[in-house]
Amino acid sequence: MRFHPHVLVSFCILSALPPLGASAAQIYITNYPSEANAKVYVTKYASEANCIVYETQYSSETDPGVWFYTKYKTNARAVIYYTQYKSEADLIVYFTKYKNEARCRY
Repeated sequence: MRFHPHVLVSFCILSALPPLGASAAQIYITNYPSEANAKVYVTKYASEANCIVYETQYSSETDPGVWFYTKYKTNARAVIYYTQYKSEADLIVYFTKYKNEARCRY
């Protein structure tokens, strides 16, 4: 796996710190790897993940590791591309069903 510390740190900061408007990390999914801030691989195992993410339907949630998917790229704090291959990922995430488990490992 290619490891890009600056990408990992950026995503951890995006997930952990609320913006000035106090909303969840707004994520836009792209179909083009070239326009993404990071390539993301989803793992089935929390122990493999750099970030444990909780998906929310509310942009107003401010907890660390909470992602809100936005329909508009201009509203996004980060643009991601989901890859099928762990070896090309910049960030490995595990999705949790429980908001209190959400976090990023630095």
